[in-house]
Amino acid sequence: MRRHTMIKKFGLFAVLTLLSLGSLIACGKLGNVDQGRVVEFDEEKGLVTLIRDFKADPKNPDYTHLPPYTYEMPKDPSEIGALPKAGKRMKLDTEKKQIVIFDTATQDFKTLDYSLISQAEKISGDDPQVYDQEADKPKTFPMIDRGKKTITVYSARQKILTTFSLPDEYFALPDDTWDSGDEVRIYYKEEGKARRFMNLSKTDIFKK
Repeated sequence: MRRHTMIKKFGLFAVLTLLSLGSLIACGKLGNVDQGRVVEFDEEKGLVTLIRDFKADPKNPDYTHLPPYTYEMPKDPSEIGALPKAGKRMKLDTEKKQIVIFDTATQDFKTLDYSLISQAEKISGDDPQVYDQEADKPKTFPMIDRGKKTITVYSARQKILTTFSLPDEYFALPDDTWDSGDEVRIYYKEEGKARRFMNLSKTDIFKK
């Protein structure tokens, strides 16, 4: 089973490693790092399930590795960042007009062809189409209209706002089917037990 070590530099974690290296050395040998998108989170049981991203390229992630992997959250609350949001949307391919979802029933991916209704590109997070200026907070996506049979999703990474339609049968699925889960990074020494948990989707390490 493939693993990344703390000493390997990739993406944002190169910075995070430098910030925490001293404390990790003090604990003994370095541990390992895992990264992926959250598809399930059980806060009561303290379990988080990911689809791993071995590529670790923020602009071009690779959520194609099965089976999903479950970790126990750290026992120490101070080692836990923002709690994750789970979602089953793995990829939005606007060129092929396809959406890839993780199907919990089969524990596999499904690629669905959709009918495009509308699409807006280069949509930043503060754009009025995705940000409620009056309430001063992001709008909630996905927006699902079961009457009109439309689904609207926003990809912050791609900066794309897309509304599409699918066959009726897919509107019976849970709303989080069409949402992207948070990208998280886990430091561990023992298989399946996280020692540190960072929610990359909700962390700004450059914020003062």
